This record gives sequence, C-alpha cells and structure tokens, in this order.
Amino acid sequence: MKNARACQKINVNQLETAHNTIKKITANMNIVMTGQGHSIRKVIAAFASGGHVLIEDFPGTGKTIFAKTFAKSIDAVFKRIQLTPDLLPSDIIGISIFNPEERRFLFREGPIFTNILLADEINRASPRTQSALLECMGESQVTVDSKTYTLASPFFVIATQNPIEFHGTYPLPEALIDRFTLKFQLGYLTKESETDMITAQLKRHPFQSVTPCVTIEEVINVLYAVKMVHINSSLCQYIVDITDATRHRKEIRLGAGPRCSIALMNVSRALALCDGLVFVTPEHIRELAPAVISHRLILDQQSAFVGNSAETIVLEILKSIPCPS
Repeated sequence: MKNARACQKINVNQLETAHNTIKKITANMNIVMTGQGHSIRKVIAAFASGGHVLIEDFPGTGKTIFAKTFAKSIDAVFKRIQLTPDLLPSDIIGISIFNPEERRFLFREGPIFTNILLADEINRASPRTQSALLECMGESQVTVDSKTYTLASPFFVIATQNPIEFHGTYPLPEALIDRFTLKFQLGYLTKESETDMITAQLKRHPFQSVTPCVTIEEVINVLYAVKMVHINSSLCQYIVDITDATRHRKEIRLGAGPRCSIALMNVSRALALCDGLVFVTPEHIRELAPAVISHRLILDQQSAFVGNSAETIVLEILKSIPCPS
C-alpha cells in the first residue's frame, strides 16, 4: 500500500517514456554484445543513476567494444583516451596556452570535456595521471590555474582495465576506485553465444552497423526519471545495514563508506526503471550490491592470503541480513 500511495505522486508517463528509451539502448547494444544482458543492465543503470563504471576483465573479452557500443547508441559527444604510462594529467584535463596575439593565456580543453568518456586501460596510466580523474568524476568539474570549469551534463566515465597482476599496470588508488559506482566483469561467453558472435562477424563486424538510437534529450529525461522512482525508508535502512556490516567484519580492513550507500540507493532506483517499475524492490538492491560494494573493500592480509574475496564476503552479508517485507 505504501508503494501504491507513493506511485500516485509520480509522473507515470515520464517514467514510461524513460523506460522505452532504456529499451532502445538495450536492443541496440544486443546487436553487438551477444550474451551480455546482465552487463548491459548494469552499465545502463549506472549511467542513469549519474555514476561511472569500471570494467575489469582479461584481454579479449570485449571491454572496449562494449563501452564503444554503449557510447555509439546515444547521440552524444563521445571521446576515448588510451591510457599509457607517459600520459600526463594535462593530456586529459587540458592546458592553458599563452596566446601572443591576445597577450593572455587561453585554456585548451582536453578530452575530459565530453558526455561519455572511455578511459581505456586505466590501470596503465601512472598514479599521477589517474588522480586527474578524481575531481572530474566526483564533482563534474575540473580546476586549472585556480579556475573551475564545469563539465557537460550528462558526464559518464566508462573505464576498462586488465587485472593488476598483469605486467606494466598500476593499481588504482582507493579514492579513485570509490568514485566508480559499479565495477564488474564481462566474463567469457557460453559456447553457444560465442558461436553466434563469430558467425555474425563472417562478413562485417556488427559494430559497424550500430547507429545512435536515442538523443541526448531522451537520456537526460532518463536521468530525471530515476529521481522519481520511489524507494521506501525500510529499503534505505536495508542498504545502510548492508554497508555498515562491511565495517565490522574481521576479514575487512576498510569497509564501505557513505558514498557507497548513496550509490547503491541511486543505482537501485535506476535498475527499477530499467525493469519498468516505479519503486525499488529488495531484489534490485541484492542484484547490484556485489558490483557496488566489493571493489570498495580492502581485505585483511590474512583473509586475502587464505583466498577470500570481497565479492564472497558481500554475498555472505546479504545472506545474513533479512530482507524487508
């Protein structure tokens, strides 16, 4: 009954329009990303919630083409940065250059000034360059020579990386990792899906046929619609109970902070919109919790040594906390 009363205050038509926009993006991505339905749901939910995503997986699993397909599905400004060890922060943010004719410094914008940014192989950049993304991702702005520049809206970062045990990579600082709403893996396809994928590429790559299916105005409407999705107080408490539990486990040296709770709430509302609902259910929270929380945790050395993983611990926490009725 509480959900029903809350829904009476919601612009159902606007939510339905936003849901249809999400369906268009999903269908467009399915043309290229065979068998990646769960990953498509996550990236769209993260984008709709105003967050950012980090895709970590082994080489050849389709991380870059996945990000490019999402970006190409939206008629927005898209830029790609190929991160390398010699890349400087100014190569991302921009730099002030002296103009002798006007006798003053002019700011030349870097690729960060876009709607969708693909930071490819982010863990190959130096820590100094990685830190250039902190203000951009946290506050949608950059500061150069004491002057602040506001980034475009929407602003969405899709970063990819190979696992850090590979040669020539740098681990991401905890502050930057915490800026990513979701971190997930694409994983290997089933044999059937992989067969369909290579068969589709016999003549040309399906990515070549992908065109924008929604406008920037339509996706901005999606961002507004997410804020209309209802989440009741018991589910907010449920989210806090989950994140708070990570701060008291003996296997965890650093638990999830309040930013994690906010991210889980927002992305759960976005996922509910993906499902065409006007309110969040406990299933939405449970589906997203591992991808939202796990990468923010730092395990105790002994726990990591014996083979525990952050995702396993989050799943144990989900089992131990009763779902709200």
